[in-house]
Amino acid sequence: MGRLSWAEGVRRVTAFTGAGISTDSGVPDYRGPQGIWTKDPSLANLFTYDNFLADAEVRLRFWQVFAGRRMGVEPNAAHRALAGLEAGGGALRIITQNVDGLHQKAGSTPRKVVELHGSLATATCLSCKERTPAAEAIARLPEEPTCACGGTLKPSVVMFGEYLDGDVLSLARNIAAASELFLAIGSSLQVEPAASLCALAVEHGARLVIVNRDPTPYDDLATEIIREPIGTAVPEICAALSS
Repeated sequence: MGRLSWAEGVRRVTAFTGAGISTDSGVPDYRGPQGIWTKDPSLANLFTYDNFLADAEVRLRFWQVFAGRRMGVEPNAAHRALAGLEAGGGALRIITQNVDGLHQKAGSTPRKVVELHGSLATATCLSCKERTPAAEAIARLPEEPTCACGGTLKPSVVMFGEYLDGDVLSLARNIAAASELFLAIGSSLQVEPAASLCALAVEHGARLVIVNRDPTPYDDLATEIIREPIGTAVPEICAALSS
């Protein structure tokens, strides 16, 4: 990767992570060659909030697909490197599009991880709003998980057709604006408004570094674009930031 001059003198770092950071953990991404949407494009249209509400078969299929993204999955070298950067005293915040909880599992402080699209750790009843541990809901498969009140259980994640939580998005924007270095890792940067955090960070003076296999809509704003595998690139970056 060479000398990372853009890492010099940086104090406040934000890591914006997408599905690509978790592929080394065995979690498929969405748009890559082996991605969920690539292998079955119908799923992208199927898993909308309206379809989830309307069709019990869609709800069951959703639970089956996303149960596999959570069970038995462990953090990889990239997650651990970011956790290590924080543990070493780095001023690091993580904004993630992922719902797998792997940053926290790797040791990142939960309050320093902003989960834009929610979390698979819990499910929310659409009737009484009670939250249930996702593991309890998943254990009821292959039957559709339901709440004790009889209401529909929905994984606590943001689906297509739903808005991001306004407070969560506002927090993410504040973090991006305060960044000196904004690392966009493993994200196609095609999902808005999350991807626009890159532009916001740059507008406020941050250096944008994109670590992704494929081109993104924000490449023109980047100080550097890194196409190396995330599992090797991120530990190298964190080592440079720690030195």
